[in-house]
Amino acid sequence: MKTWKTLIIAAAATLPLAALAQQAGADFKERTIRVSHVVPKDHPFQVGIDKFAEIVAQKTGGKMKMRGYPDGQLGAELQSISSAQGGVLEMTLVSTAATASVVKEFGVYDLPFLFSDFKEADLVLDGPIGRKLLDKLPEKNLVGLCYFENGFRHVTNSRRPISKAEDLKGLKIRTIQNPVFIDIFNTLGANALPMPFTEVFTALESKAIDGQETPYSNIWGNRFYEVQKYVSNTGHIYGAAVVLVGKKFWDQLSGAEQKLLQESCNTARDHERSFNRAEDPKLLAQIKAKGAVYTEIAPAERARMRELLKPVYEKYARNLGEDLVKQTLAELDKHRVAAK
Repeated sequence: MKTWKTLIIAAAATLPLAALAQQAGADFKERTIRVSHVVPKDHPFQVGIDKFAEIVAQKTGGKMKMRGYPDGQLGAELQSISSAQGGVLEMTLVSTAATASVVKEFGVYDLPFLFSDFKEADLVLDGPIGRKLLDKLPEKNLVGLCYFENGFRHVTNSRRPISKAEDLKGLKIRTIQNPVFIDIFNTLGANALPMPFTEVFTALESKAIDGQETPYSNIWGNRFYEVQKYVSNTGHIYGAAVVLVGKKFWDQLSGAEQKLLQESCNTARDHERSFNRAEDPKLLAQIKAKGAVYTEIAPAERARMRELLKPVYEKYARNLGEDLVKQTLAELDKHRVAAK
């Protein structure tokens, strides 16, 4: 049986912990954080945001509430970036391609066939290069917390199977509103038509465009298989997304709140990526089960496509900064040699 002396000592020992908890609670204010993104609510982005919100609520005793707004409810990507910059929106999750509209160097991630697998993407995004690019955002009234994952992008279309570069010739393919994407598909002989993601399904349904290029999660979540017969695993670009906070909102936060959001973003990022990678093969199977005709792109053909796209590399190396492109490629080469 515990004596009164033992209980008093135990109680005294908990006092500093209680005081620390009370002090930590004082550093967090009642806040509502809206997170805009343009994909459906069952997309991995929302899974990551939900995890982010869960961690933040738990660590602030429910004071800081976070909620994701899918399907472009709060605006398309470029609009939500602008809203965050202006202090109208607290947070947004947008593609690196869209982020390149405010910091051009983010376009390095959109170079075709840059990454061979997920491990290579993690190496660059979570390493010095990824951090260096995030550090450029505050001068644009944004703060970049971490990178979520959309995944490798693949082409779908309604006209024919694609197994080689020549099969893209003449196809009207919707791309992100980003010059790198446009040049990639035009160089391969397609007709690139940039448009907001929220307009893609209608354009496919009406045959205004023949195809589009997104990861399996978007193909499935947006039911593109209903209006697209063919899908090919081109894997031409790895799609990452940046968790952006408007700097006007960020500057209102205490140091403890800023630290919490940064650490929680990293944890949510890892959860979101793991979920996405586990789902990817399942989603492809579901897309095929809906009747889509799947065509495998051979590794040798993918390598040939990359060679055909050398002019795109050369053009954007000059535009993005040759040092940045060289540093990125050198980091990947070093990893590939070590992995052999």
